[in-house]
Amino acid sequence: MIIWIASYPKSGNTWIRSLLASYLFSKSGSFNFNLLKHINQFSVAKVSNNLQKTSTPEDRISKNWIPHQVLINSDKKTHFLKTHNALCTINNNKFTDKFNTAACIYIVRDPRNLVTSLSHHYELDYKNAIRFITNKRKIIFPKTLSNKNDNHNDFNFIGDWSGHYNSWKNISFCPIKIIKYEDLLADTRNIFISILKFISKFTKLDFKEEKISNALKTTNFDNLRRIEKEENFEESITSTKTNKKVKFFNLGKDNDWRRLLDKSTILRIEEKFKKEMNELNYI
Repeated sequence: MIIWIASYPKSGNTWIRSLLASYLFSKSGSFNFNLLKHINQFSVAKVSNNLQKTSTPEDRISKNWIPHQVLINSDKKTHFLKTHNALCTINNNKFTDKFNTAACIYIVRDPRNLVTSLSHHYELDYKNAIRFITNKRKIIFPKTLSNKNDNHNDFNFIGDWSGHYNSWKNISFCPIKIIKYEDLLADTRNIFISILKFISKFTKLDFKEEKISNALKTTNFDNLRRIEKEENFEESITSTKTNKKVKFFNLGKDNDWRRLLDKSTILRIEEKFKKEMNELNYI
């Protein structure tokens, strides 16, 4: 069965994956980028061509969501998969269901900081970054490890920030653990341990203090940024302006909306997402 690591883009999904991959898929808990391959992004790119060529991309891809998960789960093992997809239904095709999902870890981030992070990652000004997170029909194309965007073979329907959060928050057929990025940043150790305890309900897990410490140490922001600089990071995107890799691990704690955004931009975000931001104690 699948344990999803779900989030809106640039909300800390890669950090959670790094922590879990270090702990679950290494002997010592020490991180390296190759470990992330144990928690790949869910994609139907390899199977979508099996359906009729005449069908629309939306139909062709969404029809494969469940069948591909059935195939993944055929070995009766626990699988950790990353997704930015909303928990949606397209053309009567559900993204996932109770027969394929064991649990979900959902990471949510203050949309004010999300705007600044998306602005860097997608090379957008703040105005267009706000359009990004408020677009109820927003689609992105997942980055593959082959360094290509499979625009015709897969997509993630993410919608707007609040719709995405609510879609997963209201999941009814499996347990969910919601993690605020800000809590992870403030108290990484305890939040990480709480995630491990959540996972232990669905798969056998030994708790080793030294291994936890190694995972925390080797996945801190400064170390991840250093590794990216020295080794490159396959999941980072290439700039359309410079044709160079855009830094994936960019600002870290220095990404502070209070310092980076003007008052009108802040108010616009807060007014748009007032309900959810109040619920999450962001405002």
